[in-house]
Amino acid sequence: MFIKRAIDLVAAVVMLVLATPVMLVLAGVICARMGRPVLFRQRRAGRRGRPFRLYKFRTMREAFGADGKPLPDAQRLTGLGRWLRRTSLDELPQLTNVLAGEMSLVGPRPLLMQYLDRYTPEQARRLNVKPGITGWSQINGRNAISWEEKLALDTWYADHRSTWLDVHILLRTCLKVVRCQGINHAGGATMPEFMGSPGGPHFVRADQQPERIGARSK
Repeated sequence: MFIKRAIDLVAAVVMLVLATPVMLVLAGVICARMGRPVLFRQRRAGRRGRPFRLYKFRTMREAFGADGKPLPDAQRLTGLGRWLRRTSLDELPQLTNVLAGEMSLVGPRPLLMQYLDRYTPEQARRLNVKPGITGWSQINGRNAISWEEKLALDTWYADHRSTWLDVHILLRTCLKVVRCQGINHAGGATMPEFMGSPGGPHFVRADQQPERIGARSK
């Protein structure tokens, strides 16, 4: 949508101008505490599954076990990294992804490329829209819900997106950030790898698919 893209561009430019001093300070602190690189870069799936390089501030240290494999995320996540995630400041570099047209302010979170073959046909509808910095699943549980719930919420957004829904999500996101809700998945510092949904394409939690913006959601 032209209106959505225009809003993304204007908002991203304004936010980058305002956030640049903060980002420079954060980059310096990350470099001093964890060394280089300051940014975390990773290929993610964009709209229609097209790959792009996502940028975030680094939150984990490089640490490997005796077998040469990286240690679990919980052991590599630093105190600074936990604070960056809790405040969502690690997401600020993604404003450059918005400027490049690879992401939107609002949309399903961009996931790993290897997940593309694991989606059910219904879950794959989340790829009909650009990924976002925040989204419907982010304000309805974030990392505290299961993959099936998260993807069902993403699909619902792709089917019901609108400018007013985006405004609603952005306002709710501000509250979630202030309250630091849904940051960690139960039993781990990050979401486990998505291996596919054994329940098939019909898994939908009805209470998280309201008919209108004002309907109750959890």
